[in-house]
Amino acid sequence: MINELIEKIQHAAAHSQTLAMSGSGSKAFYGGELHGITFDVAAHRGIVDYTPTELVLTARSGTPLVEIEQLLSEHNQMLAFEPPHFGPYATLGGCVASGLSGPRRPYSGAVRDFVLGVGMLDGRGQHLKFGGQVMKNVAGYDVSRLMTGSLGTLGVLLDVSLKVLPLPATALSLRFACDQQAAIQRMNSWSRQALPLSATCWENGQLTIRMEGTQRAIQAAHGKLGGELVANDMAFWRDIREQRAAFFLSPLPLWRLSVPSTAAALKPEGPQLIEWGGALRWLYSDSSPGEIRNAAAAAGGQATLFRGGDKRCGVFHPLPSALLAIQRRIKHNFDPHGIFNPCRLFHEF
Repeated sequence: MINELIEKIQHAAAHSQTLAMSGSGSKAFYGGELHGITFDVAAHRGIVDYTPTELVLTARSGTPLVEIEQLLSEHNQMLAFEPPHFGPYATLGGCVASGLSGPRRPYSGAVRDFVLGVGMLDGRGQHLKFGGQVMKNVAGYDVSRLMTGSLGTLGVLLDVSLKVLPLPATALSLRFACDQQAAIQRMNSWSRQALPLSATCWENGQLTIRMEGTQRAIQAAHGKLGGELVANDMAFWRDIREQRAAFFLSPLPLWRLSVPSTAAALKPEGPQLIEWGGALRWLYSDSSPGEIRNAAAAAGGQATLFRGGDKRCGVFHPLPSALLAIQRRIKHNFDPHGIFNPCRLFHEF
């Protein structure tokens, strides 16, 4: 399988062809438009190694997330960054390449924080390995992280080693009625306290939080905070993670704003859903991309056109010239012929 992939890469490089990376296609909407010959890696699948006592799993990039999560669940373990699937056949490769994390991200860490090592093919068809299977092995670890969120622009992910964590003993979700600014203040105040928070979400006057840990810790926190118990809370957080909640069903362009958690309510105004303790703000707005990005920048953050809209405006927040120059050098070093997912991250590539 790997030899076939290498031959396709070398053929594309020799004939100036571009390749559009594909697994299940569940994240195809994210980032710039795909161009080139479909390069399908979904067949490269399977668990390579799993040592529950060491909290480490290695799997090939085409392995479905549902298979990985089912195996982990059998051993009372989980992918702590709670990755969104956005489809029944989402793969590990797509999970890492997109770099997207779910509601638990600010409390447990992002995808990149759990990537221990990767195997990949670069734009020359070379089989490269970075990192390892333990946190202490830091050789090339930054390169492993670099692949996270690169959207297939640097190379073909073959396999990934991840740190996994035990499932929490118990969980409880609470709901509070409050406006947006009050919710932002509460989320930030609670994050500074010894509370077992693992998710927060505000939308349309309702602040919902999730706590995970020991029964005793959760009961103490509930007694301190009060709030209304949320029935069927597992489904609630799954719908937030998978963007199946009513808020996400609008056909309008959806913006993803990453800002400091303490940033006040943002303008331009529009329907918003706030996660990650205030640091992630989903927005529907009729304002121009420039206005939305200026508002995010004024708050100390950035704005991404996550889904829908006119991608000609650029999907990701424009980089300063110095950072863009670094991106170009990295891209050239890994993919000197420019064959992998051109313009998926930035038009400048």
